[in-house]
Order: sequence, then C-alpha cells, then structure tokens
Amino acid sequence: MASTQPITQTESEEAGKAARRRAPRSVQARWEPGPDRPDPVEILEEQDRTRVPELISIRHGRMLVSPFTFYRGAAGIMAADLATTPRSGLDVQLCGDAHLSNFGVFAAPDRRLIFDINDFDETFPGPFEWDVKRLTASFAVAGRDRRFKKSERREVVAKAAGAYREEMRRLAAERSMDVWYERIDLDQLEQYRSQVKRKVAKGFDKGRAKAESKNSLRALAKLTREENGELRIISDPPLIVPIEELVPKRKLKAVKAGLEDLVDQYRSTLSPDVRSLSDRYRYVHVAHKVVGVGSVGTRCWVVLLLGRDSSDPLFLQVKEAGPSVLAPFTSGARYKNQGRRVVEGQRLMQAASDIMLGWLTNDEGIDGGRRDFYVRQLWDGKGSAQIEEMTPYTMGLYAPLCGGALARAHARSGDRIAIASYLGGSDKFDQAMADFAEAYADQNERDYEAFSAAADSGRVAVTKDI
Repeated sequence: MASTQPITQTESEEAGKAARRRAPRSVQARWEPGPDRPDPVEILEEQDRTRVPELISIRHGRMLVSPFTFYRGAAGIMAADLATTPRSGLDVQLCGDAHLSNFGVFAAPDRRLIFDINDFDETFPGPFEWDVKRLTASFAVAGRDRRFKKSERREVVAKAAGAYREEMRRLAAERSMDVWYERIDLDQLEQYRSQVKRKVAKGFDKGRAKAESKNSLRALAKLTREENGELRIISDPPLIVPIEELVPKRKLKAVKAGLEDLVDQYRSTLSPDVRSLSDRYRYVHVAHKVVGVGSVGTRCWVVLLLGRDSSDPLFLQVKEAGPSVLAPFTSGARYKNQGRRVVEGQRLMQAASDIMLGWLTNDEGIDGGRRDFYVRQLWDGKGSAQIEEMTPYTMGLYAPLCGGALARAHARSGDRIAIASYLGGSDKFDQAMADFAEAYADQNERDYEAFSAAADSGRVAVTKDI
C-alpha cells in the first residue's frame, strides 16, 4: 500500500501498466468455479462455530429471504472465490464487504451528513479489484431481486464501475492532501436533487429527514423505559435482551462491575480530547441486540450512558470483531486486536469517522472466552438507501455514488496513480466488471439454492420472519 508505492508519478504509472500485464483488464471479467471450490454451506457452517448458538437459526432465516439477502451474508464465500481470481497486485485498505447496502449517510464530526461506506467488519489490505467486484456483483444481484432486465442490470453495474474508474483518474491528478479531505456532503447533492424526477427528490428529502433525526435521543425514546426511577433498555427477545435476563442474579453485581471496567478500557483507546467528552457520561445499562444479516450471531451489545441527566443520553454499539474473511487469502495484517483492525481500517477509508470509535477486549465474556470488540455510536445520523424500492432509474443514480465513494476510500491508502493507470481512459474495465457481476450473480443463485436445500434437509437450522 502507500508505504511501498513508487515515489514518482512516472513510476506509479509504470506500476499500473505492469499490473495490466500481470492481470489484464479483460481477465477480470471471468468467473468460473474451479473443481475444488469449497462447499459454500460448509463455509457458513464454519463461521457459525464462533457465533451465539441461539441466534444462528435467525441468521439463516434472514439469509434465506432471497438471493440478495443471502449475498449480504455471504462475504466469506465470495472472499474464497475472489482469492482464485487474477490479482492486479495494486493493494489498498479494503472494505471487505463493499455491497451496495453497506453505503449510506451518517453525521460527520462537524455534524453535517455525508455519504460514504459505513461497514468495516471485514476491512483488510488486499487487491483493489476485490472491493469493486463485491460492489458491482451486489448491483447485479439486487437488480435480479428487483426483476430488472439483463440490459438494465448491466447498465447499472457499468455505471458503478465507470464512476469508480473516472473518480480514481480524477483523484490521480489531485494533490495528496486534497484527496485526503475529499468527501460527499449531502448538501453537495442538492444539485443532483434538482435534476431528478419529483418522486425521487421527495424520497431523497424523506430519507435525509429520517437520518437527521436518528440519534441518541431517538434511541432513548425507542429503546428504553423507566423502571424504579432508572432508565432501562427494553426487553424484546430474541432481538433485544437486557443483561439481567442473560446473567444469574447472584452474578449480576460482579458482571455490572466488569462492564464498567470495560467501558473504562474502551475510553483508553479514544484520543485525549474525545476521552474528556466521554468521561462526562456514566454507565447505566446494557443489552444484547441482534443486528443486520451477516452479523447475526456475533455478540453485539447496546450500552446506555447518561450525561448530566436523562435527557443527555449516549448510546454505544459494542460489536464483536473476529478475523476478517479476507485474512486467509492475503497478507498485510497489522493488528492483533480485531476490534482495533476494524477501527483503524474505518479511519483510513472513511472521509470522516465517528469520534467515538474505539475498541476493547473482554477476557471472560458471559459465555466464556476472550473476545475483541469495536465500539461506535449506535445511531448518529445514520441512513441507508431503500434497495427494495429502487427502479432501474434510481439504482442507476445510486450506483455512481457508491462507485465514486469506493474510489475515494481506496485512494486514501493505495497508489491512486497506479490504479488509475491500470484502469485507463476507456470503458474496458467497466465492461469487464459488468461481465463478472452477471456471472457471479449466477454463482450466488446456485449457492443460495444449495443453502436452501441444506435448510430443507435439516442440515442447517432456520428461524424465519425475525
């Protein structure tokens, strides 16, 4: 990555041309499973071994809703597949799970809403094209879910790849400091809003208003109740389970003391100025909360802290971090603590990150064993696109936003000049990604069918509609 990139522009451009000889853009279009391809169900079963047993069937149920929801939970399967494809050798800090639902809006430290990647559980160094393939294939899979025509899907995918390529070429000509400060403010999209159809503009306004209201005060109203004069997180098992329902009463006092120690451990990973802010909040309550699709079964906690009074809440999400699905297939690991891996990767890729990002290690969890976690604000202006409502037109507008955001994230850590040189000025790479995305969407459907068969046979347990 950046520490080993060529020093001069000419050397970077030559590195991009050398990468073309190593892995021509045309070969990036290919996807064919090899005869020794691992069983996709076995990959998911292996992941289940480290998860909360009672929640695994919920994960399976959410993945079985459609081939698209299956794809969202199948980052480990695709990581193994990408490892068999040609590599450019142009490494960046990867998101590791850059599908279209892992982009969205959130509040930057200056409180303005920005658009960027918002999930980094699998972040790890690796070839830039792995993220691009994960992203473009997600548009093909989502397009099928929305019953788009093949030509419509291909156009959307080419727009995502084309935006990545064009943005990387633009950034290659920028000063390094300017690249670092690049970001997409929602205010910058007002011009885009004025150019789209009225119905789309109304949806944009509605989504923005919802994101702006999604904060700790809203979480307080939705997730808590008052009990004996104290605020407590509500019970809604199996999705939300307060600590009192997970721990025997005789152990509760010791567990609560341990939780306060963990909060202090987390605070030690914050910068001094932010720690001064966090010290104004006291621990009040904690509950286990199920989130997402692929993350279901990992240990994920919601922690309620209060400042001056009950109208001054801070909700933190404390999420288990295991090894990245990319780790077995590429080198470059920098951190032993997996929570820190996620946090440092996020800080490197995002234009602006949550000031409360931190990490901790719990040596003796409720169910035993040492586990790493990362910490962030639960709701901080977060919002995401409604994929299930998209038309070919609106997905065609969304795809370039994602492609451009991914290029900016990669340009922060990789050799943007070399990558731009590899991509070139023609649409050859865009069309290669369109071919790959459609071929991999076929593979995803085959894997979904195999997983469905495993559920029907009883091989994997399934709980639906949760």
